[in-house]
Amino acid sequence: MRMEPLFTPLIDSLPSTVPFVGPEALERKRGGRPFRARLGANENGFGPAPSVIAALQEHAGEVWQYADPENFDLKRALATHLDVAPANVVVGEGVDTLLGLTVRQYVREDTPVVTSLGAYPTFNFHVAGFGGRLVTVPYRDDLEDLDGLLAAVKREQAPLVYFSNPDNPMGTWWEAAEIERFIDALPASTMLVLDEAYGETAPATALPPLDVSRPNVLRMRTFSKAYGLAGMRCGYAIGAEKQINAFDKVRNHFGMNKLTQIAALAALKDQDYLKVVTGRIVAARERIATIAVRNGLKAIPSATNFVTIDCQRDGPYAVAVLNALIDRDVFVRKPMAPVLDRCIRVSVGADEELDFFEQQLPHALAAVK
Repeated sequence: MRMEPLFTPLIDSLPSTVPFVGPEALERKRGGRPFRARLGANENGFGPAPSVIAALQEHAGEVWQYADPENFDLKRALATHLDVAPANVVVGEGVDTLLGLTVRQYVREDTPVVTSLGAYPTFNFHVAGFGGRLVTVPYRDDLEDLDGLLAAVKREQAPLVYFSNPDNPMGTWWEAAEIERFIDALPASTMLVLDEAYGETAPATALPPLDVSRPNVLRMRTFSKAYGLAGMRCGYAIGAEKQINAFDKVRNHFGMNKLTQIAALAALKDQDYLKVVTGRIVAARERIATIAVRNGLKAIPSATNFVTIDCQRDGPYAVAVLNALIDRDVFVRKPMAPVLDRCIRVSVGADEELDFFEQQLPHALAAVK
């Protein structure tokens, strides 16, 4: 018998799955034919500010250099923007990486971790990878159930709970007062990961004021969505100094690249462009909702850069609609958890892509019927 290195029992127990199948993988299956409408990855199809592109062009020759491992300039700029101290901010390779680092700090094998059934799957992926035990709470009326999450935290004595506001995959949101009520009711020993990746596209009333005196709240934000830098991978977490400092014990200190730091700094500086692009995102959401209604579907109100569309039947029907759109060169995604799986999810994009989606949706629906 041939001997080989042995995986840990935990790794052996995990399924060979990944959280997402990218549009590139689907295009390869289609013989390399690109989608005409890339509307499924929650990217900002309007792209970054021209000032960001100019900054990248100016500094492209510096790509041979490692980035500052302390992210000093970016942390300082973020702290000024947020009106907190630099010690209250940690920068990482997107929120996904920061989620993994957070789980690593608070979760051991069999540790209960609370989240919503159908919420952002990358968080679940990290929990499984560190041997945690997921405790899931169903959505209620297409919203993450704050009371249900709180009850599960207390019942399980969970040291970690995750939810996003605005929500992925439904696009819905809670007002700040409800978030603050939830935080006040949490046990002091439970860390809340409040994912605010879509904070810039949400109503101002959905974001509670930052309070870095609370040691059991980590708020995570990103440059991937409203700032249009998904390909650069830059996110950040805001919290109390002790909890933020702990990330230095486990993060990849050379994980950021220099051009990403430059792009994020330029994007943060150009708040005028951010206002313009968030207006375009709102207009695109409204257009997607109108297209859905005109085709007999229901658009769920959204505070994100996508619209979740209720196909008003069951999960298999929604999968059929999704596949019919993919067959017609329109890349979209969908929630997969029960009840939520009746929907598809369409990201904002340029006018020509939404034109094509509008043209193809009735054909996809007719094909399914």
